[in-house]
Amino acid sequence: MIIAIGNDHAGTEYKFEILKKLESKGYQVLNFGTDTNDSMDYPDAIHPTAKAVESGKATFGIILCGSGNGAQMTANSHKGIRAALCWNNELVALTRQHNNANILTIPARFVSLQQALGFVDIFLTTNFEGGRHATRVDKISC
Repeated sequence: MIIAIGNDHAGTEYKFEILKKLESKGYQVLNFGTDTNDSMDYPDAIHPTAKAVESGKATFGIILCGSGNGAQMTANSHKGIRAALCWNNELVALTRQHNNANILTIPARFVSLQQALGFVDIFLTTNFEGGRHATRVDKISC
């Protein structure tokens, strides 16, 4: 499975740890994020991440910024992207089960590194339930 990852300066530390975790589990990773803590504009990393998922080059995406809001808004401007901003385990599971989210958005300044790593595991191992949820998800795109 190929995972696209994008981050701004607020998510760099977490991104490196997530990369290690993903690669240790055999995932291929497309890294579109910054590798420094120097201030940068989050859309410059988030658009290519969303495009990779949108085009099918990546199965899922993980995006990080300070609050997660800007990253999520940017990703969701892409057709077929369902980026979910999550700050606890239950939200991560539900967004996969009920919303078939294809990008996990992590607010790096509001969750711990251990939480973020746990979110990644939950996101990548939780399946979409389909059924009544599929009908709803099909109504999301304009």
